Amino acid sequence: MSDAPIGIFDSGFGGLTVARAILDQLPNEPIVYLGDSARQPYGPRPIAQVRAFALEMLDELVAEGVKMLVIACNSASSAMLRDARERYDVPVIEVINPATRRAARATRNGRVGLIATQATVTSRAYEDAFAAAPHIELTSAACPRFVPLVEQGVTMGDEVLDAARDYLEPIIGRGCDTLILGCTHYPLLTGVISYVVGDGVTLVSSADETAKDVYRVLNDQGLARAEATSPPAHRFRATGDPAVFAALGRRFLGPEIGLVETAAAAAPETAAQPAPETAGRSGRPGHGDGTPSKALTT
Repeated sequence: MSDAPIGIFDSGFGGLTVARAILDQLPNEPIVYLGDSARQPYGPRPIAQVRAFALEMLDELVAEGVKMLVIACNSASSAMLRDARERYDVPVIEVINPATRRAARATRNGRVGLIATQATVTSRAYEDAFAAAPHIELTSAACPRFVPLVEQGVTMGDEVLDAARDYLEPIIGRGCDTLILGCTHYPLLTGVISYVVGDGVTLVSSADETAKDVYRVLNDQGLARAEATSPPAHRFRATGDPAVFAALGRRFLGPEIGLVETAAAAAPETAAQPAPETAGRSGRPGHGDGTPSKALTT
């Protein structure tokens, strides 16, 4: 048993959907959430830069004595998962493999779609995760407009509907019956995504599947908190404006967010500009152009 908190890291706000799922499944566990909101979004950044930023944030969580690390960011998971597991002595949970396992079980025709940031699509991390399932045909699409729309609170209306139809067209065209929401912002868009793809497509949320992995590892390794009469204390930290984080964060998580502390980043930068709409549409398989990837052999 351990009373230490679970450390959850994300580039900003989207990982709060993972935190929400963890709190729902493990209501007795305290969490420390660290959002690198001063340098978000990670999606358009080079992989090497994402890796450096993410390891810096994870170092900070480990220094606080967390019993587990949850990388609640697809872009960061795709950039540095192996580094993190070699670097730290605590269990490291990420968002990619839990979602791919669920999608492989859910698909009926072997055609799986993926929507994600440009960094995640370019990394081909999902292709690697599906390597043990060569029967799966993966069709990927980068969705650069989705994150800004979610953070602006735009989840209905013509703008988000047009974006969804644009991004999901190649996935619908390939006849995918399962769709991975490969960014932790995207659960807030399940309404419009489901509306566009139809009821016959199963949506797989990396947030829900990651929380199941957290539950399993805590129990298997004897790290779960002992039953207590006092409620767990949660902490939230952000490298950007804590007031902005608190206000927007409540949209993702709910009232559990109270005081948000300020966390230092070694090299604060102006947020990267979103990738242009043509990003990832170079015609390379699996790189966001809607072309299916077949590089899924063992």
